[in-house]
Amino acid sequence: MNVRDALEADADALASIADSPTDVMRNLVHDRTVRVAEDGSHDPNADVSGSQYNGSDPEDLLGFISFDAKSDTVHVTQLDGTGEACKRLLAEPVRFAERESMAVEVLVSPETETVENAAEELGFERRGRGPRFDGSPTVRFRLEP
Repeated sequence: MNVRDALEADADALASIADSPTDVMRNLVHDRTVRVAEDGSHDPNADVSGSQYNGSDPEDLLGFISFDAKSDTVHVTQLDGTGEACKRLLAEPVRFAERESMAVEVLVSPETETVENAAEELGFERRGRGPRFDGSPTVRFRLEP
């Protein structure tokens, strides 16, 4: 599994994973720090411009994470993918936060067990309820420096 910075060409594949519009994911790539985990057998030098997705193929991507830093906390804004990909990807903002002596916070919806498992494996602690998104509850997980 390779973890790399997301590119604008990944927007269609990210949209497929997140079940979100491509334009939203393209903006995410521009506005946040976004990393993707891709299948290790993928040739990073291959030309993907001719694929049906007009960029990277969702079958090559195992997951993605977006995050940003404000004040003393790194906020994970989106995380999705396979269990192993979620764990590897969540380690990215954790490493950044450790270097900057910042906390990391992630909101987990009840149906995303892979994200919850990844957070717990990396030492995040459950900190109660988070805000509701589209009427769905979330649980706040936090990792202190």
